Amino acid sequence: MDITFHGAAREVTGSCFLLRHRDHRVLFDCGMRQGTREADKKNRRRFPFKVRQLDAVVLSHAHIDHCGLLPRLVSDGYAGPIYATPATIALTEILLRDSAHLQEGEAERETRRRLRAGKDAVEPLYTATDVEKTLPLFRPVPYGREASAAEEVVFRFHDAGHILGSAITEFRIGAGGGMRRLVMSGDLGPDEQALVRDPTTLEHAHAVVMESTYGDRDHRDRAETLAEFESVLSQASQTGGHVIIPAFAVGRTQSLIYRLAELDRAGRLPFREVYVDSPMALSTTNLYCRHAKLFDEETLDLIEKGFRLCDLDFVRFTHDVEESKALNFLKRPAIIISASGMCTGGRILHHLRHNLWRESAHVVFVGFQGRGTLGRQLVDGAKKVRIYGEQVAVKARIHTINGFSAHAGRGDLLRWHDAFNKGNPLTMLVHGEEEAMDALARAIEKRRRRRPLMPEEGETIEIGED
Repeated sequence: MDITFHGAAREVTGSCFLLRHRDHRVLFDCGMRQGTREADKKNRRRFPFKVRQLDAVVLSHAHIDHCGLLPRLVSDGYAGPIYATPATIALTEILLRDSAHLQEGEAERETRRRLRAGKDAVEPLYTATDVEKTLPLFRPVPYGREASAAEEVVFRFHDAGHILGSAITEFRIGAGGGMRRLVMSGDLGPDEQALVRDPTTLEHAHAVVMESTYGDRDHRDRAETLAEFESVLSQASQTGGHVIIPAFAVGRTQSLIYRLAELDRAGRLPFREVYVDSPMALSTTNLYCRHAKLFDEETLDLIEKGFRLCDLDFVRFTHDVEESKALNFLKRPAIIISASGMCTGGRILHHLRHNLWRESAHVVFVGFQGRGTLGRQLVDGAKKVRIYGEQVAVKARIHTINGFSAHAGRGDLLRWHDAFNKGNPLTMLVHGEEEAMDALARAIEKRRRRRPLMPEEGETIEIGED
């Protein structure tokens, strides 16, 4: 068997790996690249494999950089099963429909611009019709249950602790003495993340494909993170401005709501108005509540005592564009949480355009900012940025709080990898910028005396004998 790395190879987004065993082919994730114009060009390229020859697709979780090109795969002729956990399927439906809406809107605006310049129209990456053709192909597989993706390709999902429904995938490929156990980490969550359980650890693997987003650094622990967040909110409350928090609608927003409620219960939340301005975040939060059985023990105990993530008196969700626009003219200090998390599109751009130039405003980043994104520009200290063609001065105070990340930090990654104590698996690092990946590779080599591989895009690695 072998694996070909078609995405997230020495980069963070675009997860896509092709597993081949004899004449069978299984695609693991089919994600969209995000953040730059070059990423959009790559998303439009022809798939570098024969789509109709795929036996199955196995999906790790619902984030768009892991599931976002599935409708393109289907429009190019794929008609087989797409396996995922039930919660991932429910979330993916929300994200793909939203993504198609964005693709169609962007194509329409670009077409108008090009026609005015005497150029040809452009087509969306995919359409709502493509999404509706994709959704019936999903097949739910709960955590812990074995399923077959192809002949002699059996898999089992384990909780990855990243977002609701996210999965570590354990493959058993081959039969008899030639059977090989391959573990694909997907995106791993940190220990003690809000709402979801800690990632499952496994002991046995011949080969491991492992994410490395934060392979070069650790996050602050929970107590320090909450203290830092509280300090930023306290500063902001004294300036009288808004606190703008770019946050992914799936996972990060729900975690933030939970942490704000934690401060509120302790009597340390200085704001009484928190607005969540994202239709997707509203749908996702409601879905989280419907799948509460997947929450960690701490959250389940709180629910027994009356905690309701979807019904907090200080959190208000916007329901339409008019309510969203009204936030830009709000005179009272407030927290505004909006998507997208890297500021690559969505309503957050309007809030930044209305607030970045204000000295009283604060912008709080609570997640990874990819290279080339507006979020990365702000984190790196840009004095001016361009939003919707307009130069906007950056006078707001910019804060970065990495402790809210839904990705495992360096220590979490190493502890997860250390659990493979039966053998010394071949390890392949993906989903990370090269510096972070190299740092993690060196740390694993020091512990294992076996250096992990860092595959390049298009590279094929054979999984053979130990």
